Amino acid sequence: MRIISYTGVTKPSFLLVHPEFPSLAWKLQLTSISPQIPRTREKLVGLITRCQHSDAGRTKATRYADSSVSSTKSSRLGQRQQGPSSLYSRPSLLDMRNDKVANRARVYDFLQGIGIVPDELDGLELPVTVEVMRERVDFLHSLGLTVEDINNYPLVLGCSVKKNMIPVLDYLGKLGVRKSTFTDFLRRYPQVLHASVVVDLAPVVQYLQGMDIKPDDIPRVLERYPELMGFKLEGTMSTSVAYLVGIGVARREIGGVLTRYPEILGMRVGRVIKPFVDYLENLGIPRLGVARLIEKRPHILGFGLEERVKPNIESLLEFHVRKESLASVVAQYPEIIGIDLKPKLVSQQSSLKSVIDLGPEDFGRVVEKMPQVVSLSDKPMMKHVDFLKNCGFSLEQMRKMVTGCPQLLALNLDIMKLSFDFFQKEMQRPLDDLVAFPAFFTYGLESTIKPRHKMVTRKGLKCSLGWLLNCSDEKFEQRMDYDTIEMDEMESSPSFDMNTLTEPRSDESGSDYDSDDEYE
Repeated sequence: MRIISYTGVTKPSFLLVHPEFPSLAWKLQLTSISPQIPRTREKLVGLITRCQHSDAGRTKATRYADSSVSSTKSSRLGQRQQGPSSLYSRPSLLDMRNDKVANRARVYDFLQGIGIVPDELDGLELPVTVEVMRERVDFLHSLGLTVEDINNYPLVLGCSVKKNMIPVLDYLGKLGVRKSTFTDFLRRYPQVLHASVVVDLAPVVQYLQGMDIKPDDIPRVLERYPELMGFKLEGTMSTSVAYLVGIGVARREIGGVLTRYPEILGMRVGRVIKPFVDYLENLGIPRLGVARLIEKRPHILGFGLEERVKPNIESLLEFHVRKESLASVVAQYPEIIGIDLKPKLVSQQSSLKSVIDLGPEDFGRVVEKMPQVVSLSDKPMMKHVDFLKNCGFSLEQMRKMVTGCPQLLALNLDIMKLSFDFFQKEMQRPLDDLVAFPAFFTYGLESTIKPRHKMVTRKGLKCSLGWLLNCSDEKFEQRMDYDTIEMDEMESSPSFDMNTLTEPRSDESGSDYDSDDEYE
C-alpha cells in the first residue's frame, strides 16, 4: 500500500489526519483482505467514510462554536449590564448579607415599636420577616405574658411557635398541668419553651414517678416548682434525696415529702440541707428527730439559715426562753424559726402583760410550753381570758393557770364550758384544783374525764386532777388496783417529750447511708 497524499485540519488541541488512496490500489487491497475479515472491512470502510466527511463537518462546527462563544460572551455582558432583574441571576454573598442586616433591622424596629428591648438578641437566630416575629409575640401574649415578661427573658423570642412552643405546652397539658397556670409557669421558667420534650422533659417526669410521686400529683408538683424541668437527673436532684434518706427520712415518705415541697430537689446538700440539719442537731434535736420533722413539714428546709433561723433563735433567747428549751420549742412548732418572729414576740408579750399582768420570765415559760402562742390573734385570746374571769378566777389565778397551761388561750370555748360545768356540778371540786392542774381542760370530757371520775368515785379514792388524768389508760387501770395513792405518782402537768420524735417505726426501711462525709 502506498500513501499518495494527506489532508489535515489543524485544531488548537489536536491534529486530525486522514489518508487519501488511489481508488484502484484501494480496491485491490480490499479484494485481497475481504475473504479473510469481512467484519474488519466493514468497520474500516465506515471509518474511512467518516474521515472523509469530517473535514467539512469540523470546519462548520468550528465556525458555529466560534459564533456560539461570541454570542455567550455578549449574553453575559448583557446580563451584567441588565443587573439582578434577569430571571437566572443569583445574588452575591454581599447582597445576601446586606439583605439579612436589613431584615433584622426591620424586626428590631418592630420589637422596639411595641416596647421590647432587643439588645440581648444579637447573635440569636430570629425570624427573617416581621410577620413571623409578630406571630411569636402574639402567641406569647395569648399565653398571658406581657411585654415586661418578654423583656425579663427576651431569648424566648428565639423559640418557634410550631417547633418549640406548641409541642412543649401540649406535653404539659397532657401531663395535667392546668392551662390557668401556664402564665405563672412561664414567668417563673420561660426556658422550658427551649426544651426538647423527649430529651429534657420526659426524663424528669419519669424520675419523679420513680420517687413514688403519684401520677395525679406530678402536675401539681410542676406547677409549684416549674424550675424542676431544667434540672439534671444526675446532679442536685439525686444527691438531695440520697442525703435525706441517709439522715433517716423513711423511703416510703420521700414521695410525700417531694410532693409537698418539691423545692428540695433544687437544694444543694452541702450549702443548704446539711448546714440546716447540723444546726438543729446543735440545738439539741436528735438527727432522727430532724428527719421526722422534715417528713411532717418538709418546707422547713426552705427557711433561710442565716437570714431567718439563727436570728429567730436569738430572739427567743432575748425573750427569756431558756437555752435548754430551744430544741423543745422548735420541735413543737417548727414554723417558729421561719416566721418574722421578733415583732410577734413583742406584740404577744405586750398583750398578755396588759390582760393578766404576765411578766417577762413567765412569758418565756409560756412560749416554752406552747410556742404557737406567738401566732395567736388578740381577739381569741381575750375571749378565753374573759371566760376564765366569768368562771370566778382571780387575776393572779389566771396568770398562774396560763403560765402552767398556755393552751387555755387556744382551746375550743364550747368544750371548755362543758368541761367546767361537769367539774362544778358532778365533780364538785374547788377552783384551786383547776389552778393547780389547768390542763384539765385539754382532756376529752366523754373519753377520759367522765369514765375515770366514775371509777375513782366508785372506789372511793381521793386524788388530785393530775393523778386522775395525767397518765395513760393502761397506767390508770393499774392505779385502780391501789388501796392508797403514792406521793411519787402525783404527776405534774404534761410537757412535751422529745422522745416522741424518735420512736422507732416498724414499717420503715433501713438506710443505706450511714455517713454524710461525701457531702462535706
